[in-house]
Amino acid sequence: MTRVQSMLRGREVSYEFDVSHPLLRRIVSRAPRRFLRAVDEVTFDVARGTTLSLVGESGCGKSSVARLAVGLYRPKSGEIRFDGQDLSAARAQPALRRRMNMIFQDPYASLNPRWRVRDIVAEPIRTFRLVPEGAALRARVDMLLAQVGLASRDGERYPHEFSGGQRQRISIARALSSEPAFLVCDEPTSALDVSVQAQVLNLMRDLQARLGLTYLFISHNLAVVRHMADRLGVMYLGRIVEIGAADIVLSAPRHPYTRLLLDAVPDLQGIGRARGPVGGEVPSPIAPPPGCAFHPRCPLANDRCRIEKPRLIHASGGASGGASGGASEGAGGVEVACHAVEEGRGGNR
Repeated sequence: MTRVQSMLRGREVSYEFDVSHPLLRRIVSRAPRRFLRAVDEVTFDVARGTTLSLVGESGCGKSSVARLAVGLYRPKSGEIRFDGQDLSAARAQPALRRRMNMIFQDPYASLNPRWRVRDIVAEPIRTFRLVPEGAALRARVDMLLAQVGLASRDGERYPHEFSGGQRQRISIARALSSEPAFLVCDEPTSALDVSVQAQVLNLMRDLQARLGLTYLFISHNLAVVRHMADRLGVMYLGRIVEIGAADIVLSAPRHPYTRLLLDAVPDLQGIGRARGPVGGEVPSPIAPPPGCAFHPRCPLANDRCRIEKPRLIHASGGASGGASGGASEGAGGVEVACHAVEEGRGGNR
């Protein structure tokens, strides 16, 4: 079977924030520097023309991965390759940078309120000198606005004159203006009304089909993920704990944390089914617990879980080594980082 070529590949990617107190305070109190490890040895693949979605509770590191994927952050360790090129080494290559863009979470904050919509959408075109000024640029902007369901006359208005859903359409038009092949979508519908979310998601799916776009889609909403994702990665405290084909992960989750997320979703078909709620709070990422970070909340944890950090294995039991991405291997390509699953203590949903 031919393996689908990856548009984006991350290998053992880590990133941390320096959250130390100011230098003078550290000297007086003799306190060491402190680091928050937001992304911890994450490995992933995004196949060309598909959508990889990352889900997890707030603070799990998924938005940091999004910023790493477009080069806004540089990895502390590991490597990210876009279309075969090292993203860190290619920061100064406009031709490569033009092929990726980002749709931000808040359409109210991501648009310059002092610019007309036409100028907002035209900014990347001007930056990369894709179209000459004048009639050609105007025609290009009009085409982009029509592509997202807006009229040409909307280009003369300001962002505050639009609804939230319309502003996100403007953000999408701006993201498409540089003619990218890859888009990072950082919770693009979470700030919108439920009635508007479906319209924006359907627009994004339609654009992906027509333009051959590749998405890295960040969300905490599993209903949205079910609608958008081809592959799904579940993150907890900076690490991917389960990744694989979205329909398999959602229908037959293996990791206890994935089950926790799915059990929290209202489901009429699940009425009467026994659920195993997992209590507790997410540990501090500044001082994560040893071993498996989920063990303080996990009903399946044993002494090994408290000492040894699990690595991704194929759900059938074979070690993946964290390098393949599991696109076509294991139980439907699903990989899990869980000692209980490896030892057969996890059972099935």
